[in-house]
Amino acid sequence: MSTPSNSEEFYKKLKSQLLDTTLWPSEYLYKFIVISDKEKLNKIASIFNHLGAVIENRESKNGKYTSVSINVRMKNPDAVIEKYKEVAEKVEGVISL
Repeated sequence: MSTPSNSEEFYKKLKSQLLDTTLWPSEYLYKFIVISDKEKLNKIASIFNHLGAVIENRESKNGKYTSVSINVRMKNPDAVIEKYKEVAEKVEGVISL
């Protein structure tokens, strides 16, 4: 996802896959990797605040990176994609898996 057109293509494909494979509303598992920085981790958590999300952080062996898993009930694929975009916009250097 190096250019905006590539990311839009990615999201379009993701939406299609989510529509084909899931009955909505449904539980969705987000996974992110970010440099271990409390501020960045708090930003990610705040984006999913008030959604009843279960958030689990796991530091890498050397502590440089943190894996963030977020399990949350989403109403449709558009809502899933909206959160991916919000995290990418607000948290610098985040990797979405």
